[in-house]
Amino acid sequence: MSAPQTQLPSRAATTATTSSTLTNEGGVTDIDLTTTAGLLAERLQAWKHAVVYLEDYMGAIEKIHRAQAKEYERALKSISSPLREGHHFDQSLGGIAGFFENLRANTQSLINTNLETEKSINGSVLPVLERLHKEIKAKSKELTSGVNKTAKEVEKARSHTQKHIELLGQQTATFDSVGGRIQGVDDPYVVNRGVLHRLHKQVLEENNNRNDLIAVQNNFESFEAHVVEVIQQAMESFTLLAGGQGEKTRALHYDMLQAVQRVPHEFEWKGFLARCADRLVNPDGPPKSVDTVAFPNMDHPSTKALIEGSLERKSRNKLSWGYSTGYYVVTPAKFLHEFKDSDNARHDPHPELSIYLPEAVIGTPSGDKFSVKGKDRSKGMSAKLSGTSELAFKAHTPADAQKWFDIIRNVAGATGPQEPQSPTSPVLQGESKFVSSNPTTPATESPPAAPAASAAPAASEAPASSEAPAAPAATAASPGSEKAQETGITGTEPPSIR
Repeated sequence: MSAPQTQLPSRAATTATTSSTLTNEGGVTDIDLTTTAGLLAERLQAWKHAVVYLEDYMGAIEKIHRAQAKEYERALKSISSPLREGHHFDQSLGGIAGFFENLRANTQSLINTNLETEKSINGSVLPVLERLHKEIKAKSKELTSGVNKTAKEVEKARSHTQKHIELLGQQTATFDSVGGRIQGVDDPYVVNRGVLHRLHKQVLEENNNRNDLIAVQNNFESFEAHVVEVIQQAMESFTLLAGGQGEKTRALHYDMLQAVQRVPHEFEWKGFLARCADRLVNPDGPPKSVDTVAFPNMDHPSTKALIEGSLERKSRNKLSWGYSTGYYVVTPAKFLHEFKDSDNARHDPHPELSIYLPEAVIGTPSGDKFSVKGKDRSKGMSAKLSGTSELAFKAHTPADAQKWFDIIRNVAGATGPQEPQSPTSPVLQGESKFVSSNPTTPATESPPAAPAASAAPAASEAPASSEAPAAPAATAASPGSEKAQETGITGTEPPSIR
């Protein structure tokens, strides 16, 4: 009479634990399989299930030792199904998949053998595989938590960059629709620099994530070698325990041992690299750079400066003296912006000063110096305190000063009184001085009545400087002052324009 059939115990908590990222159907729920992290996480699951297969096998052998030889049939059933995530293993002979095929064949031969080493198996082989199982689960948890954290940082940085790119699209559209008259903080140039700043942070997060993934990949080879080595050790222990049951049993187990020992430690990993090279990170590839990234409206005309560079500006504080260096830009939106520097990576660039040039008065250059008088529209605290003020600039050379002056004058459309090159009499100081809108036209004297007739409405908005109390501050001339703008009334010879 045959022995009654008993159901083989199953490891219910192994295939669908709360910490596992796989469902009962084998689908990944927490990590995207199309990413490098998802691929590596799925590979860890494949190794875990391989170890589970072997644990189930040893557990079944233990119960067969206690019951009857017929229970070996149930042991064969525990490994009869193909490996889950089997595409991660090399299906040719000589790998882990070939080892399991060899295991199935030899187990069929062990069905009729008398195994009496239950306690030895339970105390020597299964603990090794259970520890290996826990190591793989811990490695999977470490990978999931680490990759999820860096992936969230990358996603957050990408979201910030995308929002600012969308803002750049809105501001460039506004620039085109209103003819360039916008607020200083809404200048597409400023928004574009903000995009570059966030892009720097995004690339930094992406490169950090990439470096983490490369480190994980490099660690996988040694970890998998350890897994294969532990499996070999477990199989070796099992073979020694079962070897006393006869020559046939010994030969079968030795054959199983040889099958797994023939697998080189790096065999599966190298095959995996060859099959999935297109989805893994190439450690020899160059990291990302902001210079190689393109985004919408990055080349829009409103984002390109008409002129930019470093200038020295005299402090507006009456208690201080000297000049301080800053980075200045004239944009197509007709703003003169002041920044601390030209670096877009260290901090988010916001203008320290923003002057709308069509509403400003531009003083002609004297040597390497020139002035701009207007209202600060940067909406900062200094803008609220200072209001309209005259800013004295000093360029590196007189030629640079003339270049800045020409571009600002073309944007503003008018110039203010020129700073005298030599002392003048009080009579001449009371007269207005103008510079021709055409730098190539030499200045000639005009009748004294011309300056008084050329006072435009803008003159009332810009009071005279302390050096010339009676002189008009603005030169936005009325139709009757065209001749005064074409000629200059000064107490000295007209300055040469370089």
